[in-house]
Amino acid sequence: MFGSLWFLTLAFTPYLIAQAIDRGLHPHRIEALLFWSAAVLVTGVASAGMGIMRHRSMTKLRLAAALRTADLVMTHATRLGAALPRRVTSGEVVTIGISDVWTIGRAMNVGGVGVASILACSVVAILLDRTSPELALVVLIGVPSLALIVGPLLRRTQRAGSRYRSRQGELNARLVDTLGGLRILNGLGGKQTHLQRYERQSAALRDQGYRVGGPSSWIGALGDGLPVVFLAVVVWLAARLAASGEITVGQLIAVYGYTAMLVIPVNVLIFCGFDVTHGLVAARRVTDFLRLPEDDPSGAPAAGVPAALVDPESGVIAEPGRLTALAGNSPQHAAAVIDRLGRYGPTRATWGGRPLEEFAQAAVRDRILVADQDADLFAGALRDVVAGKHDPDDDRVRSAIATAVAHDVATGLDREVEWGGRNLSGGQRQRLRLARAVYADPEVLLTVEPTSAVDAHTEAAIAERLAAARAGRGTVVATTSPVLLDRADVVHYLVDGRVAATGTHRQLLAAEAGYRSLVTRVFGEDEA
Repeated sequence: MFGSLWFLTLAFTPYLIAQAIDRGLHPHRIEALLFWSAAVLVTGVASAGMGIMRHRSMTKLRLAAALRTADLVMTHATRLGAALPRRVTSGEVVTIGISDVWTIGRAMNVGGVGVASILACSVVAILLDRTSPELALVVLIGVPSLALIVGPLLRRTQRAGSRYRSRQGELNARLVDTLGGLRILNGLGGKQTHLQRYERQSAALRDQGYRVGGPSSWIGALGDGLPVVFLAVVVWLAARLAASGEITVGQLIAVYGYTAMLVIPVNVLIFCGFDVTHGLVAARRVTDFLRLPEDDPSGAPAAGVPAALVDPESGVIAEPGRLTALAGNSPQHAAAVIDRLGRYGPTRATWGGRPLEEFAQAAVRDRILVADQDADLFAGALRDVVAGKHDPDDDRVRSAIATAVAHDVATGLDREVEWGGRNLSGGQRQRLRLARAVYADPEVLLTVEPTSAVDAHTEAAIAERLAAARAGRGTVVATTSPVLLDRADVVHYLVDGRVAATGTHRQLLAAEAGYRSLVTRVFGEDEA
Protein backbone atom coordinates (compact mmCIF):
# COMPACT_ATOMS: atom_id res chain seq x y z
CA MET A 1 0.00 0.00 0.00
CA PHE A 2 2.69 2.50 1.02
CA GLY A 3 4.79 1.64 -2.03
CA SER A 4 1.83 2.07 -4.38
CA LEU A 5 0.78 5.38 -2.82
CA TRP A 6 4.38 6.64 -2.95
CA PHE A 7 4.68 5.81 -6.66
CA LEU A 8 1.28 7.39 -7.35
CA THR A 9 2.32 10.67 -5.72
CA LEU A 10 5.46 10.64 -7.88
CA ALA A 11 3.39 9.93 -11.00
CA PHE A 12 0.83 12.70 -10.34
CA THR A 13 3.42 15.38 -9.52
CA PRO A 14 4.33 16.03 -13.22
CA TYR A 15 0.61 16.27 -14.04
CA LEU A 16 0.13 18.94 -11.33
CA ILE A 17 3.19 20.86 -12.54
CA ALA A 18 1.81 20.81 -16.09
CA GLN A 19 -1.51 22.22 -14.83
CA ALA A 20 0.32 24.98 -12.96
CA ILE A 21 2.16 25.93 -16.15
CA ASP A 22 -0.71 25.67 -18.64
CA ARG A 23 -3.48 27.12 -16.40
CA GLY A 24 -1.56 29.56 -14.25
CA LEU A 25 1.90 30.50 -15.47
CA HIS A 26 1.28 30.68 -19.21
CA PRO A 27 -2.00 32.67 -19.10
CA HIS A 28 -0.67 34.74 -16.12
CA ARG A 29 -3.46 33.68 -13.73
CA ILE A 30 -2.00 34.10 -10.24
CA GLU A 31 -4.86 32.39 -8.39
CA ALA A 32 -4.62 29.26 -10.56
CA LEU A 33 -0.83 29.26 -10.29
CA LEU A 34 -0.99 29.43 -6.47
CA PHE A 35 -3.68 26.70 -6.34
CA TRP A 36 -1.77 24.21 -8.49
CA SER A 37 1.53 25.11 -6.79
CA ALA A 38 -0.09 24.37 -3.41
CA ALA A 39 -1.29 21.04 -4.84
CA VAL A 40 2.31 20.26 -5.88
CA LEU A 41 3.50 21.13 -2.33
CA VAL A 42 0.86 18.94 -0.65
CA THR A 43 1.65 16.05 -3.01
CA GLY A 44 5.37 16.47 -2.31
CA VAL A 45 4.82 16.35 1.47
CA ALA A 46 2.57 13.29 1.05
CA SER A 47 5.20 11.69 -1.16
CA ALA A 48 7.87 12.22 1.52
CA GLY A 49 5.62 10.67 4.18
CA MET A 50 4.70 7.72 1.99
CA GLY A 51 8.37 7.21 1.09
CA ILE A 52 9.30 7.01 4.78
CA MET A 53 6.50 4.54 5.55
CA ARG A 54 7.34 2.48 2.47
CA HIS A 55 10.94 2.14 3.58
CA ARG A 56 9.94 1.30 7.17
CA SER A 57 7.45 -1.35 6.08
CA MET A 58 9.89 -2.87 3.56
CA THR A 59 12.61 -3.08 6.21
CA LYS A 60 10.20 -4.65 8.68
CA LEU A 61 9.03 -7.18 6.11
CA ARG A 62 12.61 -8.04 5.08
CA LEU A 63 13.76 -8.54 8.67
CA ALA A 64 10.60 -10.45 9.65
CA ALA A 65 10.95 -12.83 6.69
CA ALA A 66 14.65 -13.42 7.37
CA LEU A 67 14.18 -13.97 11.11
CA ARG A 68 11.12 -16.20 10.68
CA THR A 69 13.10 -18.31 8.22
CA ALA A 70 15.99 -18.45 10.69
CA ASP A 71 13.53 -19.54 13.42
CA LEU A 72 12.23 -22.33 11.18
CA VAL A 73 15.78 -23.49 10.43
CA MET A 74 16.79 -23.35 14.10
CA THR A 75 13.64 -25.17 15.23
CA HIS A 76 14.14 -27.92 12.66
CA ALA A 77 17.82 -28.23 13.57
CA THR A 78 16.83 -28.62 17.22
CA ARG A 79 14.29 -31.31 16.36
CA LEU A 80 16.87 -33.19 14.32
CA GLY A 81 19.13 -33.05 17.37
CA ALA A 82 22.12 -35.34 17.28
CA ALA A 83 20.99 -36.64 13.88
CA LEU A 84 21.75 -33.22 12.32
CA PRO A 85 25.51 -33.68 11.65
CA ARG A 86 24.74 -37.11 10.17
CA ARG A 87 22.44 -35.58 7.54
CA VAL A 88 23.91 -32.20 6.59
CA THR A 89 27.31 -30.53 6.91
CA SER A 90 27.90 -27.80 9.48
CA GLY A 91 29.06 -25.51 6.67
CA GLU A 92 25.66 -25.82 4.97
CA VAL A 93 23.88 -24.81 8.18
CA VAL A 94 26.27 -21.86 8.64
CA THR A 95 25.69 -20.67 5.06
CA ILE A 96 21.92 -20.90 5.49
CA GLY A 97 22.11 -18.90 8.72
CA ILE A 98 24.40 -16.10 7.57
CA SER A 99 23.49 -15.81 3.90
CA ASP A 100 20.37 -17.58 2.66
CA VAL A 101 17.87 -16.25 5.21
CA TRP A 102 18.79 -12.64 4.39
CA THR A 103 18.63 -13.29 0.65
CA ILE A 104 15.13 -14.70 1.14
CA GLY A 105 14.17 -11.66 3.22
CA ARG A 106 15.32 -9.33 0.44
CA ALA A 107 13.35 -11.32 -2.14
CA MET A 108 10.18 -10.98 -0.03
CA ASN A 109 10.19 -7.22 -0.71
CA VAL A 110 9.51 -7.97 -4.38
CA GLY A 111 5.83 -8.52 -3.69
CA GLY A 112 5.30 -4.98 -2.39
CA VAL A 113 7.56 -2.91 -4.65
CA GLY A 114 6.86 -5.13 -7.67
CA VAL A 115 3.10 -4.59 -7.50
CA ALA A 116 3.65 -0.88 -6.82
CA SER A 117 5.98 -0.58 -9.83
CA ILE A 118 3.52 -2.27 -12.18
CA LEU A 119 0.74 0.01 -10.89
CA ALA A 120 2.96 3.09 -11.41
CA CYS A 121 3.78 2.07 -14.99
CA SER A 122 0.07 1.59 -15.70
CA VAL A 123 -0.88 4.99 -14.24
CA VAL A 124 1.88 6.73 -16.23
CA ALA A 125 0.68 5.00 -19.42
CA ILE A 126 -2.88 6.28 -18.77
CA LEU A 127 -1.66 9.82 -18.10
CA LEU A 128 0.48 9.74 -21.25
CA ASP A 129 -2.47 8.46 -23.26
CA ARG A 130 -4.40 11.59 -22.27
CA THR A 131 -1.46 13.64 -23.51
CA SER A 132 -0.44 11.62 -26.57
CA PRO A 133 -1.55 8.09 -27.50
CA GLU A 134 1.69 7.76 -29.49
CA LEU A 135 3.80 8.28 -26.34
CA ALA A 136 1.60 5.92 -24.34
CA LEU A 137 2.14 3.22 -26.98
CA VAL A 138 5.93 3.69 -26.72
CA VAL A 139 5.74 3.18 -22.95
CA LEU A 140 3.50 0.10 -23.22
CA ILE A 141 5.89 -1.49 -25.73
CA GLY A 142 9.13 -0.30 -24.15
CA VAL A 143 8.66 -1.52 -20.56
CA PRO A 144 8.02 -5.21 -21.47
CA SER A 145 10.89 -5.00 -23.98
CA LEU A 146 13.28 -4.14 -21.16
CA ALA A 147 12.14 -7.25 -19.29
CA LEU A 148 12.73 -9.38 -22.40
CA ILE A 149 16.28 -8.06 -22.70
CA VAL A 150 17.12 -8.77 -19.05
CA GLY A 151 15.26 -12.13 -18.79
CA PRO A 152 17.95 -14.39 -20.33
CA LEU A 153 20.57 -12.84 -18.04
CA LEU A 154 18.39 -13.62 -15.03
CA ARG A 155 18.15 -17.28 -16.04
CA ARG A 156 21.93 -17.49 -16.49
CA THR A 157 22.41 -15.86 -13.09
CA GLN A 158 20.07 -18.37 -11.45
CA ARG A 159 21.88 -21.39 -12.93
CA ALA A 160 25.33 -20.05 -12.07
CA GLY A 161 24.12 -18.90 -8.64
CA SER A 162 22.82 -22.38 -7.81
CA ARG A 163 26.21 -23.96 -8.58
CA TYR A 164 27.99 -21.19 -6.67
CA ARG A 165 25.75 -21.71 -3.62
CA SER A 166 26.50 -25.47 -3.57
CA ARG A 167 30.25 -24.87 -3.65
CA GLN A 168 29.93 -22.18 -1.02
CA GLY A 169 28.28 -24.64 1.37
CA GLU A 170 30.99 -27.23 0.72
CA LEU A 171 33.78 -24.71 1.30
CA ASN A 172 32.19 -23.44 4.51
CA ALA A 173 31.91 -27.04 5.71
CA ARG A 174 35.65 -27.51 5.16
CA LEU A 175 36.39 -24.23 6.93
CA VAL A 176 34.26 -25.17 9.95
CA ASP A 177 35.84 -28.64 10.15
CA THR A 178 39.36 -27.20 9.83
CA LEU A 179 38.77 -24.58 12.53
CA GLY A 180 37.30 -27.25 14.79
CA GLY A 181 40.40 -29.43 14.41
CA LEU A 182 42.99 -26.65 14.22
CA ARG A 183 44.72 -27.65 17.42
CA ILE A 184 45.03 -31.25 16.29
CA LEU A 185 46.22 -30.19 12.83
CA ASN A 186 48.83 -27.98 14.45
CA GLY A 187 50.10 -30.89 16.53
CA LEU A 188 50.25 -33.19 13.50
CA GLY A 189 51.82 -30.59 11.24
CA GLY A 190 48.84 -30.67 8.87
CA LYS A 191 47.96 -26.99 8.89
CA GLN A 192 49.81 -26.18 5.69
CA THR A 193 48.27 -29.08 3.78
CA HIS A 194 44.75 -28.02 4.75
CA LEU A 195 45.56 -24.40 4.01
CA GLN A 196 46.69 -25.27 0.49
CA ARG A 197 43.60 -27.41 -0.07
CA TYR A 198 41.36 -24.60 1.19
CA GLU A 199 43.13 -22.08 -1.05
CA ARG A 200 42.53 -24.29 -4.11
CA GLN A 201 38.84 -24.70 -3.30
CA SER A 202 38.52 -21.02 -2.47
CA ALA A 203 40.05 -20.11 -5.84
CA ALA A 204 37.57 -22.44 -7.59
CA LEU A 205 34.72 -20.77 -5.69
CA ARG A 206 36.06 -17.34 -6.68
CA ASP A 207 36.10 -18.38 -10.36
CA GLN A 208 32.52 -19.62 -9.99
CA GLY A 209 31.68 -16.28 -8.41
CA TYR A 210 33.03 -14.52 -11.48
CA ARG A 211 30.66 -16.59 -13.60
CA VAL A 212 27.81 -15.41 -11.36
CA GLY A 213 29.12 -11.85 -11.37
CA GLY A 214 29.28 -11.62 -15.17
CA PRO A 215 25.54 -11.70 -15.90
CA SER A 216 24.85 -9.97 -12.56
CA SER A 217 27.00 -7.00 -13.58
CA TRP A 218 25.20 -6.80 -16.93
CA ILE A 219 21.88 -6.81 -15.09
CA GLY A 220 23.13 -3.96 -12.92
CA ALA A 221 24.35 -1.99 -15.93
CA LEU A 222 21.17 -2.57 -17.91
CA GLY A 223 19.03 -1.87 -14.86
CA ASP A 224 20.60 1.59 -14.59
CA GLY A 225 21.26 2.24 -18.29
CA LEU A 226 18.21 0.98 -20.20
CA PRO A 227 15.66 3.15 -18.36
CA VAL A 228 17.80 6.22 -19.14
CA VAL A 229 17.87 5.29 -22.85
CA PHE A 230 14.13 4.75 -22.66
CA LEU A 231 13.76 8.20 -21.07
CA ALA A 232 15.76 9.80 -23.89
CA VAL A 233 13.58 8.19 -26.58
CA VAL A 234 10.31 9.32 -24.97
CA VAL A 235 11.57 12.88 -24.34
CA TRP A 236 12.83 13.15 -27.95
CA LEU A 237 9.43 12.12 -29.28
CA ALA A 238 7.68 14.54 -26.91
CA ALA A 239 9.97 17.41 -27.96
CA ARG A 240 9.05 16.80 -31.62
CA LEU A 241 5.35 16.84 -30.71
CA ALA A 242 5.82 20.10 -28.77
CA ALA A 243 7.74 21.67 -31.67
CA SER A 244 4.90 20.80 -34.06
CA GLY A 245 2.32 22.25 -31.65
CA GLU A 246 0.57 18.93 -30.92
CA ILE A 247 1.23 19.27 -27.18
CA THR A 248 1.71 22.32 -24.96
CA VAL A 249 4.86 23.35 -23.08
CA GLY A 250 3.29 22.19 -19.82
CA GLN A 251 2.50 18.80 -21.35
CA LEU A 252 6.09 18.52 -22.61
CA ILE A 253 7.38 19.12 -19.08
CA ALA A 254 4.80 16.62 -17.77
CA VAL A 255 5.97 13.99 -20.28
CA TYR A 256 9.56 14.52 -19.12
CA GLY A 257 8.42 14.20 -15.49
CA TYR A 258 6.39 11.05 -16.21
CA THR A 259 9.29 9.42 -17.99
CA ALA A 260 11.91 10.50 -15.45
CA MET A 261 9.69 9.11 -12.71
CA LEU A 262 9.20 5.94 -14.79
CA VAL A 263 12.95 5.26 -14.50
CA ILE A 264 12.41 4.34 -10.83
CA PRO A 265 9.73 1.59 -11.20
CA VAL A 266 11.41 0.18 -14.32
CA ASN A 267 14.72 -0.03 -12.46
CA VAL A 268 12.92 -1.58 -9.48
CA LEU A 269 11.27 -4.22 -11.69
CA ILE A 270 14.62 -5.22 -13.17
CA PHE A 271 16.20 -5.62 -9.76
CA CYS A 272 13.09 -7.41 -8.49
CA GLY A 273 13.89 -10.10 -11.05
CA PHE A 274 17.48 -10.14 -9.80
CA ASP A 275 16.36 -10.52 -6.15
CA VAL A 276 13.83 -13.23 -6.99
CA THR A 277 16.50 -15.16 -8.90
CA HIS A 278 18.87 -15.21 -5.94
CA GLY A 279 15.99 -15.70 -3.51
CA LEU A 280 14.86 -18.86 -5.30
CA VAL A 281 18.36 -20.34 -5.08
CA ALA A 282 18.51 -19.58 -1.35
CA ALA A 283 14.95 -20.78 -0.73
CA ARG A 284 15.65 -24.15 -2.39
CA ARG A 285 18.59 -24.70 -0.02
CA VAL A 286 16.43 -23.82 2.98
CA THR A 287 13.51 -26.01 1.89
CA ASP A 288 15.90 -28.90 1.20
CA PHE A 289 17.12 -28.51 4.79
CA LEU A 290 13.58 -28.31 6.17
CA ARG A 291 12.70 -31.52 4.30
CA LEU A 292 15.31 -33.51 6.22
CA PRO A 293 13.17 -36.12 7.99
CA GLU A 294 12.78 -35.91 11.73
CA ASP A 295 12.65 -38.98 13.91
CA ASP A 296 9.07 -39.80 14.89
CA PRO A 297 8.97 -39.25 18.68
CA SER A 298 5.80 -41.30 19.11
CA GLY A 299 5.79 -45.02 19.75
CA ALA A 300 5.37 -47.76 22.31
CA PRO A 301 6.78 -47.49 25.85
CA ALA A 302 10.04 -49.31 26.48
CA ALA A 303 10.15 -52.67 28.18
CA GLY A 304 10.41 -52.59 31.95
CA VAL A 305 13.53 -54.78 32.13
CA PRO A 306 16.88 -54.54 30.31
CA ALA A 307 16.83 -56.28 26.94
CA ALA A 308 19.29 -57.21 24.21
CA LEU A 309 20.04 -54.89 21.32
CA VAL A 310 20.45 -56.65 17.96
CA ASP A 311 21.59 -55.18 14.65
CA PRO A 312 20.57 -57.68 11.92
CA GLU A 313 22.46 -55.73 9.27
CA SER A 314 25.81 -56.49 10.91
CA GLY A 315 24.90 -59.43 13.14
CA VAL A 316 25.97 -57.59 16.31
CA ILE A 317 24.25 -58.59 19.54
CA ALA A 318 24.66 -56.45 22.67
CA GLU A 319 23.49 -58.30 25.77
CA PRO A 320 22.33 -56.34 28.82
CA GLY A 321 24.82 -56.16 31.69
CA ARG A 322 27.83 -56.99 29.46
CA LEU A 323 30.70 -54.97 28.00
CA THR A 324 30.61 -55.62 24.26
CA ALA A 325 33.39 -54.48 21.94
CA LEU A 326 33.24 -54.00 18.17
CA ALA A 327 36.59 -54.34 16.42
CA GLY A 328 36.41 -53.77 12.68
CA ASN A 329 38.74 -53.32 9.75
CA SER A 330 36.72 -50.20 8.88
CA PRO A 331 36.05 -47.62 11.64
CA GLN A 332 33.17 -46.18 9.59
CA HIS A 333 31.32 -49.49 9.59
CA ALA A 334 31.72 -49.91 13.35
CA ALA A 335 30.46 -46.35 13.90
CA ALA A 336 27.47 -47.10 11.63
CA VAL A 337 26.56 -50.08 13.84
CA ILE A 338 26.61 -47.79 16.88
CA ASP A 339 24.33 -45.31 15.08
CA ARG A 340 21.85 -48.04 14.15
CA LEU A 341 21.81 -49.46 17.70
CA GLY A 342 21.25 -45.92 19.01
CA ARG A 343 18.47 -45.23 16.44
CA TYR A 344 20.14 -42.43 14.59
CA GLY A 345 18.71 -42.62 11.09
CA PRO A 346 16.92 -45.59 9.48
CA THR A 347 17.56 -48.82 11.35
CA ARG A 348 16.38 -52.43 11.45
CA ALA A 349 17.82 -52.95 14.93
CA THR A 350 15.66 -54.67 17.54
CA TRP A 351 15.38 -54.17 21.29
CA GLY A 352 14.10 -57.12 23.22
CA GLY A 353 12.98 -58.75 19.98
CA ARG A 354 10.92 -55.75 18.81
CA PRO A 355 11.96 -53.21 16.15
CA LEU A 356 13.76 -50.32 17.81
CA GLU A 357 11.82 -47.83 15.66
CA GLU A 358 8.54 -48.96 17.30
CA PHE A 359 9.51 -47.47 20.65
CA ALA A 360 8.92 -43.85 21.62
CA GLN A 361 12.01 -41.79 20.88
CA ALA A 362 12.07 -40.30 24.40
CA ALA A 363 12.22 -43.80 25.91
CA VAL A 364 15.06 -44.83 23.60
CA ARG A 365 17.07 -41.66 24.31
CA ASP A 366 16.50 -42.02 28.05
CA ARG A 367 17.77 -45.60 28.26
CA ILE A 368 20.17 -45.90 25.29
CA LEU A 369 22.89 -43.26 25.13
CA VAL A 370 25.22 -42.73 22.18
CA ALA A 371 28.32 -40.92 23.52
CA ASP A 372 29.41 -39.15 20.35
CA GLN A 373 33.05 -38.01 20.25
CA ASP A 374 31.96 -34.85 18.44
CA ALA A 375 29.20 -34.04 20.93
CA ASP A 376 29.17 -30.42 22.08
CA LEU A 377 30.42 -29.35 25.48
CA PHE A 378 28.35 -26.45 26.72
CA ALA A 379 29.86 -23.59 28.68
CA GLY A 380 29.50 -23.61 32.45
CA ALA A 381 30.89 -24.92 35.70
CA LEU A 382 32.58 -28.34 35.49
CA ARG A 383 29.93 -29.99 37.69
CA ASP A 384 27.14 -28.74 35.38
CA VAL A 385 29.00 -29.87 32.24
CA VAL A 386 29.48 -33.39 33.64
CA ALA A 387 25.90 -33.61 34.95
CA GLY A 388 24.49 -32.58 31.58
CA LYS A 389 20.68 -32.50 31.66
CA HIS A 390 20.63 -34.11 35.12
CA ASP A 391 20.84 -32.34 38.48
CA PRO A 392 24.49 -32.22 39.59
CA ASP A 393 25.49 -34.38 42.55
CA ASP A 394 29.06 -33.58 43.57
CA ASP A 395 29.89 -37.10 44.73
CA ARG A 396 28.59 -38.67 41.52
CA VAL A 397 30.39 -36.01 39.47
CA ARG A 398 33.70 -36.84 41.18
CA SER A 399 33.07 -40.56 40.65
CA ALA A 400 32.37 -40.04 36.92
CA ILE A 401 35.51 -37.89 36.59
CA ALA A 402 37.54 -40.59 38.33
CA THR A 403 36.15 -43.26 35.97
CA ALA A 404 37.19 -41.16 32.97
CA VAL A 405 40.59 -40.43 34.59
CA ALA A 406 39.91 -36.71 34.10
CA HIS A 407 41.60 -35.51 37.29
CA ASP A 408 43.71 -33.02 35.34
CA VAL A 409 40.47 -31.36 34.22
CA ALA A 410 38.92 -31.36 37.69
CA THR A 411 41.03 -28.72 39.42
CA GLY A 412 37.74 -27.86 41.10
CA LEU A 413 34.09 -28.59 40.37
CA ASP A 414 33.52 -24.85 39.98
CA ARG A 415 36.08 -24.59 37.19
CA GLU A 416 34.61 -22.84 34.18
CA VAL A 417 34.56 -24.81 30.93
CA GLU A 418 34.30 -22.69 27.79
CA TRP A 419 31.87 -23.55 25.01
CA GLY A 420 33.12 -26.53 23.05
CA GLY A 421 35.81 -27.09 25.69
CA ARG A 422 38.04 -24.53 23.98
CA ASN A 423 40.11 -24.10 27.14
CA LEU A 424 40.80 -27.86 27.27
CA SER A 425 43.07 -30.13 25.26
CA GLY A 426 41.70 -32.75 22.88
CA GLY A 427 42.32 -35.56 25.36
CA GLN A 428 40.66 -33.60 28.17
CA ARG A 429 37.59 -32.94 26.06
CA GLN A 430 37.34 -36.63 25.18
CA ARG A 431 37.56 -37.70 28.82
CA LEU A 432 35.08 -35.03 29.88
CA ARG A 433 32.58 -36.37 27.35
CA LEU A 434 33.15 -39.88 28.72
CA ALA A 435 32.62 -38.61 32.29
CA ARG A 436 29.33 -37.03 31.22
CA ALA A 437 28.20 -40.33 29.66
CA VAL A 438 29.17 -42.29 32.79
CA TYR A 439 27.31 -39.80 34.99
CA ALA A 440 24.13 -40.27 32.92
CA ASP A 441 24.27 -43.99 33.82
CA PRO A 442 22.11 -45.23 30.93
CA GLU A 443 20.85 -48.77 30.60
CA VAL A 444 22.98 -49.12 27.46
CA LEU A 445 26.00 -46.92 26.71
CA LEU A 446 27.22 -46.85 23.10
CA THR A 447 30.51 -45.13 22.27
CA VAL A 448 33.16 -45.00 19.55
CA GLU A 449 36.89 -44.95 20.39
CA PRO A 450 36.51 -43.30 23.82
CA THR A 451 40.29 -43.46 24.45
CA SER A 452 41.72 -42.48 21.06
CA ALA A 453 43.23 -39.21 22.33
CA VAL A 454 44.92 -40.46 25.53
CA ASP A 455 48.24 -42.14 26.28
CA ALA A 456 48.60 -45.88 26.95
CA HIS A 457 48.81 -45.52 30.75
CA THR A 458 45.63 -43.42 30.94
CA GLU A 459 43.90 -45.77 28.49
CA ALA A 460 44.61 -48.77 30.71
CA ALA A 461 43.22 -46.94 33.74
CA ILE A 462 40.07 -45.92 31.85
CA ALA A 463 39.50 -49.48 30.62
CA GLU A 464 39.71 -50.88 34.12
CA ARG A 465 37.54 -48.20 35.74
CA LEU A 466 34.93 -48.12 32.96
CA ALA A 467 34.42 -51.87 33.21
CA ALA A 468 33.98 -51.58 36.98
CA ALA A 469 31.69 -48.52 36.83
CA ARG A 470 29.46 -50.11 34.19
CA ALA A 471 29.22 -53.51 35.87
CA GLY A 472 25.66 -54.80 35.52
CA ARG A 473 24.90 -52.26 32.78
CA GLY A 474 25.14 -52.75 29.02
CA THR A 475 28.07 -51.07 27.26
CA VAL A 476 29.07 -51.24 23.60
CA VAL A 477 32.46 -49.85 22.59
CA ALA A 478 33.66 -49.59 18.98
CA THR A 479 37.42 -49.77 19.33
CA THR A 480 40.62 -51.44 18.16
CA SER A 481 42.45 -50.73 21.43
CA PRO A 482 43.88 -54.01 22.81
CA VAL A 483 43.50 -52.68 26.36
CA LEU A 484 39.76 -52.08 25.98
CA LEU A 485 39.26 -55.27 23.96
CA ASP A 486 40.89 -57.31 26.73
CA ARG A 487 38.39 -55.91 29.25
CA ALA A 488 35.34 -56.73 27.11
CA ASP A 489 33.08 -59.66 28.01
CA VAL A 490 32.52 -60.33 24.30
CA VAL A 491 34.20 -59.03 21.15
CA HIS A 492 32.59 -58.92 17.70
CA TYR A 493 35.18 -58.92 14.93
CA LEU A 494 33.72 -57.02 11.96
CA VAL A 495 34.83 -57.37 8.38
CA ASP A 496 33.28 -54.80 6.04
CA GLY A 497 30.55 -54.12 8.55
CA ARG A 498 29.54 -57.77 9.20
CA VAL A 499 30.38 -60.00 12.15
CA ALA A 500 33.10 -62.41 11.03
CA ALA A 501 33.79 -63.93 14.45
CA THR A 502 32.71 -63.56 18.08
CA GLY A 503 34.51 -64.42 21.30
CA THR A 504 36.77 -62.97 23.94
CA HIS A 505 39.80 -60.92 22.97
CA ARG A 506 42.21 -63.78 23.72
CA GLN A 507 40.07 -66.35 21.91
CA LEU A 508 39.98 -64.21 18.76
CA LEU A 509 43.72 -63.57 18.95
CA ALA A 510 44.31 -67.30 18.93
CA ALA A 511 41.72 -68.26 16.31
CA GLU A 512 41.40 -65.33 13.86
CA ALA A 513 44.42 -64.28 11.82
CA GLY A 514 42.63 -61.16 10.53
CA TYR A 515 41.73 -60.05 14.03
CA ARG A 516 45.25 -60.75 15.24
CA SER A 517 46.65 -58.71 12.37
CA LEU A 518 44.23 -55.83 13.11
CA VAL A 519 45.07 -55.67 16.80
CA THR A 520 48.80 -56.15 16.23
CA ARG A 521 48.83 -53.38 13.64
CA VAL A 522 47.08 -50.97 15.99
CA PHE A 523 49.30 -52.04 18.88
CA GLY A 524 52.38 -51.49 16.71
CA GLU A 525 51.18 -48.03 15.74
CA ASP A 526 50.60 -47.15 19.39
CA GLU A 527 54.09 -48.31 20.30
CA ALA A 528 55.57 -46.33 17.42
